[in-house]
This record gives sequence, structure tokens and C-alpha cells, in this order.
Amino acid sequence: MSAAVPELKQISRVEAMRLGPGWSHSCHAMLYAANPGQLFGRIPMRFSVLMQMRFDGLLGFPGGFVDRRFWSLEDGLNRVLGLGLGCLRLTEADYLSSHLTEGPHRVVAHLYARQLTLCNLAAPLLGPNHGWGSRAHSRLLSVQVLGLVRVPLYTQKDRVGGFPNFLSNAFTSTAKYQLLFALKVLNMMPEEKLAEALAAATEKQKKALEKLLPSSS
Repeated sequence: MSAAVPELKQISRVEAMRLGPGWSHSCHAMLYAANPGQLFGRIPMRFSVLMQMRFDGLLGFPGGFVDRRFWSLEDGLNRVLGLGLGCLRLTEADYLSSHLTEGPHRVVAHLYARQLTLCNLAAPLLGPNHGWGSRAHSRLLSVQVLGLVRVPLYTQKDRVGGFPNFLSNAFTSTAKYQLLFALKVLNMMPEEKLAEALAAATEKQKKALEKLLPSSS
């Protein structure tokens, strides 16, 4: 059993820049690295992808809203992340996609992706003395960010452990879709594997809900 990977309306960067003042722009970054390691010596790790646990208990990518009156998308994103003074600075070359979000708020969500070395990706996890500078680290691990996590891009033999379990968590409005989209377009995971993991996560959530709700007579 598999589930189709969900879709949001994708627009080009040029189209996004032409949107009127009634639209807000959110910019987030997916930082990732190839990971040659194996879990328990037998399960390929493939890649490590960095996400964060937010203050509201939701998972998302580092980033936030950018005020287009004062900043370009990239300058605003670097300012939000606190990366402008560090060795890592995201540019237009790292731009991946723009999608219109669903709901009452008119938001266009921009995603950037940068591949790092595994050592550099681990820097913000280790602390302020191990990489991007104290400013970047303090921004990434501020009161609004409870912690950084790596996405498990593998599925264990029970077909639930690993990526399916991760997808059953709660995400910010577009983060889950952006993760699936990026893994697909960057060829980090085959689309059929993404669909299988999504289906397993959906089934797990369904069963958990059924246990909580009283059975009808």
C-alpha cells in the first residue's frame, strides 16, 4: 500500500517576486549531507537532513518570515538564521522552490537547500564552539527553537521504524511537504519509497486515533 505524495501549488521565483503586498514570504533552509554510515552496521543512512523542534512542538526547517520591503529573500533568510557573519551564507544558487500555502493567510513558502559535509552539518548540534559562530548557534538554538534533529532517511524491517515514524510527527504548515518535495527533486529518495513511508505514517496515525476514540456500538 502506498499514498501519493501531496502537492502544493508551485510557482517560479519570478512569479513569487511579482506577488503583491498582500502576500507574506517565508524562507527556510534545508541543510543536508551525504551520510555513508550504517545503522546497527546494516541499514544505510544515505543522507542526514537537519530540522528543528519549534517552541510550539512542531517540526520545521530553520528560517522564518522575511520582510520584502527591507530585505531580499536571501539576505532576510540569512538574517533570520544569523548566518550572515559565519562561513555559511545561503545565496540564490541555493534556491530550490516556492509554493503557495493553503489556508486563510496568503503566504508563499520559499525553500533553500545546501549540501554540506557531514562534519559541518554536525557543527550546530555540537555547540557554539564547533562551527558557524556563536551568533548562528544562538539563533538556531534560541528560545523559539527547542532543539535540532536529524531526519532518519531509512525504513526498518517493521516498515514503520525510521522515516515513517518521523513523518507521523506534527509539522509546521508546509515543512512536511517541503521535506518530501526536496527529497524527491534532489534524488535523495525514490518517489515510491517516499509514498510507502507516507502511507505507513498515515496508517499509524489512523490506528492511534482509533484507539483513542470510543468504538461505536
